[in-house]
Amino acid sequence: MDIKLSSNSETRTTDNAPGGTLDEVRSAFLRHSTSKIQSVEDLAHISSLGFRGEALSSIAAVTRTELITKPQDQELGAKYVIEGGKEVSLEETGAPNGTTFLIRQLFYNVPARRKFLKTPMTEAGHVQDLLMRLSLSHPEVAFQFINNGQEKLRTSGNGSLKDVIYNVYGRDVAANLLEMEFEKGGLKISGYLGKPVITRGNRNFENFFVNGRYVKSPMISKSLEDAYRDFVMQHKFPFAVLHFHISGEEIDVNVHPTKMELRFQKQQEVYNTVYGCTPHAAGAGADPQGRGAGSCRCPEDLGKSLPLKAESSC
Repeated sequence: MDIKLSSNSETRTTDNAPGGTLDEVRSAFLRHSTSKIQSVEDLAHISSLGFRGEALSSIAAVTRTELITKPQDQELGAKYVIEGGKEVSLEETGAPNGTTFLIRQLFYNVPARRKFLKTPMTEAGHVQDLLMRLSLSHPEVAFQFINNGQEKLRTSGNGSLKDVIYNVYGRDVAANLLEMEFEKGGLKISGYLGKPVITRGNRNFENFFVNGRYVKSPMISKSLEDAYRDFVMQHKFPFAVLHFHISGEEIDVNVHPTKMELRFQKQQEVYNTVYGCTPHAAGAGADPQGRGAGSCRCPEDLGKSLPLKAESSC
């Protein structure tokens, strides 16, 4: 992704995934045409990040948008220009495999809304935060983020979550990680926890992904912070990148307009699992209520990262 934020802002997003055909391009910008929901039952099995089919139509309504796309099995691609929700042109063109979106002049036709945009630096920060989360949720995909000609983020796409953490957070964080894996009763948790030496004064280091979707979960945050309570200073928060894999029937992702929050059907079970597979449970053992129960693979050097008052029981 390449962005240039100014009075004539421009965002270029390019991928090498299978592109679309000339016949498909126009319909992709219609509202709900790309929706993943065909029946009420589909709401319980949402696996994609977007599912309402409104993104392209909403973006095209308030920008000057240009789409260039080409499937691998065709010689020519398609170029589609739509401005303010109105089609300008659709034609064949030479293009590399994949898809490129050029989004120019955000809110050019809605000046009242444009006044509420933040400074270019702030808006670029929001874009970078989004791409950081996408790269952490999909380490198998290579990401590159360029802001006004300067590369801010690059990941290799080799599938290694630890390598992505290194690219996003740097060497000091990547050198103080504890791998975590847990699976029981249809719930699988994998990822990395930070040793108590890497903490932050806010929750920006806490990254939770449920079925590939970044979410904010007060319940998961509380379970993690409760487990770390004896090992970090007051008002400090741990580092975590945790992936939760669970059946779509066990969660509800449609409880927040931005889909940043979700609801677990078995909240207490998830809380106990996270609490039990952290340094607290590994160092102090399972408590009488069984919060440490379950099969949890703890890293061999976990005991070395804990304070002297607690020893690892892994």
